[in-house]
Amino acid sequence: MNRNEALRLLGLSADATSEEVKAAYRETAQILHPDRFASNKKLQERATEQFKNLQEAYEVLTSGKGSSARARGTVVSSAEEAEINARLAGISAARKQLLTQRDVALDERRSGFAMAGIGALVALAFGRKLGVLAVVASIGVACAVWGIVKVVSAQKTASILNDHLDELAAEKKQLLARLDEIG
Repeated sequence: MNRNEALRLLGLSADATSEEVKAAYRETAQILHPDRFASNKKLQERATEQFKNLQEAYEVLTSGKGSSARARGTVVSSAEEAEINARLAGISAARKQLLTQRDVALDERRSGFAMAGIGALVALAFGRKLGVLAVVASIGVACAVWGIVKVVSAQKTASILNDHLDELAAEKKQLLARLDEIG
């Protein structure tokens, strides 16, 4: 990984200070840390891979291992172009994270539907009986209500994440149009 790739990964411009690098690393590390996804092995594996890339980027930027384009004697793009590319990389990283969060919310919604359905079936099957079966029916009603609450909550979360994804897509479109104007 070179310096420019590391800057893109952290969503930073070429003239980022060491304080900005540290702040971007800490912020991104909180988002990508694999421990946040301990309950979902698939997500945890994806987060682990992204977290390794994040650590490598931080090491490149703090140790000076990644040489800049100027030091290698290659043509350096305008500061504005570099900033746009960094923002595009940040959008890409944010999009991946939002998609992962949306997938989790949709999984929760499916679980809620299942719980509501099972709870409703149990309540209907045992609701007319007396005694111990009435307790089972009460538990079924509680499960159905919990499932409905879970569905509504997860749907709201997924909707908010979709709105954020739409905002990112619009910003990406604007940035790409600006890049076309520059280039």
